[in-house]
Amino acid sequence: MRALRRIYRGENEIDFARWWKRGLTLSAVLIVISLLSLFTRGLNLGIDFEGGVSIEGKAPGVSVSQAQGAMDNLGVGAAKVQVIGTDTLRVQVTSDQEPKRDDIRQALADLAGTQASDFSVSTVGPSWGQEITHSAERALVFFLLAILLYLSIRLEWKMALGAVLAMIHDVIISVGVYSVLQLEVTPPTVIAFLTILGYSIYDTIVVFDKVKENQARPPIATRLTYTELSSLSMNEVLLRSINTSIVAILPVISMLMVGAGILGAVTLEEFSIALLVGMLSGAYSSIFVAMPIVVWLKEREPRNAALRERLASGKGGSLSRSQAEALSLSGSPSSTLVAGSPAKAPSTGATTTLARGGTSPTAPTTTAIPPRPRKKGKRR
Repeated sequence: MRALRRIYRGENEIDFARWWKRGLTLSAVLIVISLLSLFTRGLNLGIDFEGGVSIEGKAPGVSVSQAQGAMDNLGVGAAKVQVIGTDTLRVQVTSDQEPKRDDIRQALADLAGTQASDFSVSTVGPSWGQEITHSAERALVFFLLAILLYLSIRLEWKMALGAVLAMIHDVIISVGVYSVLQLEVTPPTVIAFLTILGYSIYDTIVVFDKVKENQARPPIATRLTYTELSSLSMNEVLLRSINTSIVAILPVISMLMVGAGILGAVTLEEFSIALLVGMLSGAYSSIFVAMPIVVWLKEREPRNAALRERLASGKGGSLSRSQAEALSLSGSPSSTLVAGSPAKAPSTGATTTLARGGTSPTAPTTTAIPPRPRKKGKRR
């Protein structure tokens, strides 16, 4: 709680460079787990991708457990049973179970006390799901290339590369969560995967833009290495990143709890889970993936390497965040603060000199010009 209070008061001085290596290690472990799960377990694809039959109709008062029990009695225990809204029942089975669709309709009608004809049957072929997958892949490649080009022009290619790698990280982690937990992948899920890319790149650009802003201030840029400058920029935008993430995630949680949990909107559940996972991953990757990659590339530039060697030799002092912000506000190299020394008080026209080894100030010397005396006029 104390750390959160310091962050919300803008007093945080977190050394992000110490955490970047740990963050990259954690990301590498998560990516390996995700890829292993994808290659061994695969994804739980819905009938929109694998093909199948969807049977739907009004069944007020029928619960999911009752319908699932009826499916078990028919030998189709793998059927997906959902209650949509308050009284609509949907059962989805794969293509190999399609011959039992009439039996399924009759069983659902017996539960609901209606006729089998009241339940509609929709057949979905796997070709439609394959078309959605190919369209999503094309959209993903186009988006990554567009972001790479835009950030290369707007910022620089090293930052563009870091942002794109962070987005790929987010997609792999999000898909890996669906593979590990065997959550069903549907068209709304694919839409959510594409949506999280925009959120991920927004948070990353905020951080990069602050780094470029601090780089343009010589009093700061000449007293900090690129790693220290990036860590300072992260501290300055941390509060904004936290608030942005909270504001974006709260509606998604509400959509998941109210839309899916209370109203029973399955489509909202499929969309919001993917969106929630992607947003959390995007907020993490902007700090612990995109920025460390850029720092690793930038520190190898001759100019930044020479600056690091100069500061390491003792020709320049490191700055705390408060000192760096003071330099940023002054904007003048002449007001450079020495590490550990207090800021110089503004001049009031009096010069105070301290004797060597003493603490008592000498008498103030004023440089004010006295007023010019008025000439006496002649008396008449």
